[in-house]
Amino acid sequence: MHFTKMQGLGNDYIYLNGLDGLPADLPALARRMSDRHFGVGADGLICICASSRGDFRMVMYNADGSRGEMCGNGIRCLGKYVFDHGLTRRRALTIETDGGLRTLELLGNGGTVSAVRVHMGAPILEEPLPLESGGALWQVTPVSMGNPHGVVFVEDPDALDLARLGPPLERHPVFPRGINVEFVTCPDRNTLRLRVWERGSGETLACGTGACAALAAAVRQGRAERQVVAGLPGGKLELFWPDDGQEMVMTGPAETVFEGEYPV
Repeated sequence: MHFTKMQGLGNDYIYLNGLDGLPADLPALARRMSDRHFGVGADGLICICASSRGDFRMVMYNADGSRGEMCGNGIRCLGKYVFDHGLTRRRALTIETDGGLRTLELLGNGGTVSAVRVHMGAPILEEPLPLESGGALWQVTPVSMGNPHGVVFVEDPDALDLARLGPPLERHPVFPRGINVEFVTCPDRNTLRLRVWERGSGETLACGTGACAALAAAVRQGRAERQVVAGLPGGKLELFWPDDGQEMVMTGPAETVFEGEYPV
């Protein structure tokens, strides 16, 4: 089985062309292939499938085999994949995800795609909740970007032990489907800095939907302007939220790491 490994800011996924069919038991396949010691190594598995509602459909599995609704870094890489592999020559695409339709603009010179701009949908925010993790109480702001997030504003994300703090919040009973957890600081009104504990994968180097959720919560709480640069361990994303109720726009890189064959 041919696969392609890609990454956006170090948030890495394995891609399969599912237009002509896919192997059985994709959750188990995602677990095997994502294993960083005995598999290819990735934050999850993404399959490119046919869609009756868009140009393509993104079917996503986290590293633990659970289904993911949407991934900002993953969908950017999907856009580059379909262009690089000759599945489309268009630079404006509509992608069906489990979190809804998303539109992409493929950026680059000539026949290349170096970055992708994604219209991420409108964030849905709820009021902050006081939740306990690691013996402390955290104010967690629930935000939906087509997938569930909990945004926590802190003084210094780098000082936190995410492996200890992340799991209790990810699996808190308030969120029966689990959440992605963003620990965020705002050094100034045009900059976010965050680390992410991703549902089903653990800490990742970047999370596009998480960065968008962080901006939505920061704007709502008066911590940031609507156009920012979000810094994550893997790099930077450009984010713009024109107004409440409107779509968030995210721009960032997409890169192919390598291709290979995997036995099934």
